[in-house]
Amino acid sequence: MTVEITSHEELRELLGVPTARAANKERNRLHERDREWLAASPFCLVATAGADGSCDVSPKGDPAGFALVLDDTTVALPERPGNKRADGYRNILDNPHVGLLFLIPGRTDTLRINGRARLVSDAPWFDDMVVKGHRPVLAVVVEIEQIFYHCAKAFLRSALWQPETWQPDALPSRARLIKEVEAPVESLEDLERHYGPEYARKIYA
Repeated sequence: MTVEITSHEELRELLGVPTARAANKERNRLHERDREWLAASPFCLVATAGADGSCDVSPKGDPAGFALVLDDTTVALPERPGNKRADGYRNILDNPHVGLLFLIPGRTDTLRINGRARLVSDAPWFDDMVVKGHRPVLAVVVEIEQIFYHCAKAFLRSALWQPETWQPDALPSRARLIKEVEAPVESLEDLERHYGPEYARKIYA
């Protein structure tokens, strides 16, 4: 029999009460250590939701420090060339609430930022976001409402950063997955060439 949780009271009874440290760790302004974390982080997950509640999580990555701190309550993330679906960006236009999760490779804790986002197509600080000659055509500006560090348990349980647990060949290549799952018109050979060595050299093109 499946037992569903349908109320806040049931959830709290099941999970218990958070410790005072966990309950009170939220802040709404950047600490100097937060700035240092952002300067060291090359990767962020951006969670958004549309007006109808449909959700999206998009990975963003660049050289460490790609998240630009504008002031003590504002950060900006640059857009880089991608697949042009813009799922998260369309969500932001309908619903500005976003969640950001910043990772540092090898670290088992993370930095979480929740806030309200807006899309900007140009600003003087875009010049500070140039990477390999690429100036972003878009940036996500996030006004911080909550910021806190998240504990290491998920990364410890998953052994995410332990190379001996990595299995990159557990599934077929990216090209073969696309061919089998999405059934594109391109041949497997064409897809293999597209996702070969040239792919990494063109990520800012």
